[in-house]
Amino acid sequence: MVNVPRLVIAAPASNSGKTTVATGLMAAFAARGLAVSPHKVGPDYIDPGYHSLATGRPGRNLDAYMCGTELIAPLFAHGSAGCDLAVVEGVMGLYDGASGQGELASTAQVAKLLRAPVVLVVDASSQSRSVAALVHGFASWDPEVRIGGVILNKVASDRHEALLRDALDESGLPVLGVIRRAPQVATPSRHLGLVPVAERVADAVNAVTAMGERVRAGCDLDALMALARTAPALPDEPWAPAYAPVEGPRPVVAVAGGAAFTFAYAEHAELLTAAGAEVVVFDPLRDEKLPVGTAGLVIGGGFPEMYAPELSANEPLRRAVTELALSGAPVAAECAGLLYLARELDGKPMCGVLDAEARMSERLTLGYRQAVAVSDSALAVAGTRMRGHEFHRTVLEPGAGTTPAWGMHQPERRVEGYVQRGVHASYLHTHWAASPGVARRFVEHCRAR
Repeated sequence: MVNVPRLVIAAPASNSGKTTVATGLMAAFAARGLAVSPHKVGPDYIDPGYHSLATGRPGRNLDAYMCGTELIAPLFAHGSAGCDLAVVEGVMGLYDGASGQGELASTAQVAKLLRAPVVLVVDASSQSRSVAALVHGFASWDPEVRIGGVILNKVASDRHEALLRDALDESGLPVLGVIRRAPQVATPSRHLGLVPVAERVADAVNAVTAMGERVRAGCDLDALMALARTAPALPDEPWAPAYAPVEGPRPVVAVAGGAAFTFAYAEHAELLTAAGAEVVVFDPLRDEKLPVGTAGLVIGGGFPEMYAPELSANEPLRRAVTELALSGAPVAAECAGLLYLARELDGKPMCGVLDAEARMSERLTLGYRQAVAVSDSALAVAGTRMRGHEFHRTVLEPGAGTTPAWGMHQPERRVEGYVQRGVHASYLHTHWAASPGVARRFVEHCRAR
């Protein structure tokens, strides 16, 4: 049984203030000395970085599309083990999910799977009495979703607050916080959302501190904690990245990190370690050599387009990556990793492992995907089906090699990515907890080197 007090922070729509409130709550409760477990609904890599900064624990994603509904509660239990409170930041509007898939991957669905009360963050900047109708509609839409209270954001004045509270008195839902209209906390954005924590550590610390102070000043933390404690125990066993004990040497798997490669799910490193690897993080912006003894390489997502000159200037590391890939070593590259392995990015030389060129584009490619492995690779055997997510403003030409990585089935049929020697490179982000055999197969290929 899992009996961790928990709250889901949701909103009627995007840009209502979910991230500010959720991160601020995490920081405020952590400042009280509580062990706070941070979670994010959906595939977003960036918000969990701010959550981690607020709590001192890994930010973890709960994605019902990529991982399946059956893994949501076990993954939550794994991440929240030993904590006093869990805060789950929602995605988009409360009832918005995967396109054309009903409630799948919505905040509402995750709240139901976790049997967690929902706190609705409402942007009250352009309304007064109408807020009651809005809240009533969201609270009554799905009787299985339990909205336990409201936090009013962007409130203009004492009079505005009084009007909102009077209206909500008739709704039966308590107002658990009021946050006044104020200049935005300094969390700069660009083409894919907030700027990741790793790129602005000092400023990010200040931003998280400011969020915590605003939430602490405007919210009833005791009432919120009392609401969190109403969540019943979950009967689910925690997810665990456990395999049979590994005998013999542990192959070194180098994982790209630093400011250019910030997109990673915490469970991936846990799965690699459980499969018998020694995971070593390196920074392609700073390190001129791969970790000693590297037998395999994982290059995840991030923003290499923002650091193309610096990545290109690090010629010793680019040569080391190329030599490793040409030797047949297992290399798993997702999105940013795909661009780094290309011949060039926006005219700047990259590793040249793939005979392709990448450039920034005006077009945003975004959405969930159904994929099947086209050929055998260090990650999967041909025919393996996986679900993933694309999120980029770059174009790779050609988009697929002579041996593609994936055949896509949603939203259109196409092949994508590259499989050559030990390299598996693709735009598709995947969550390995849904297919733990991926990590095991990758480490086995490393061990066979």
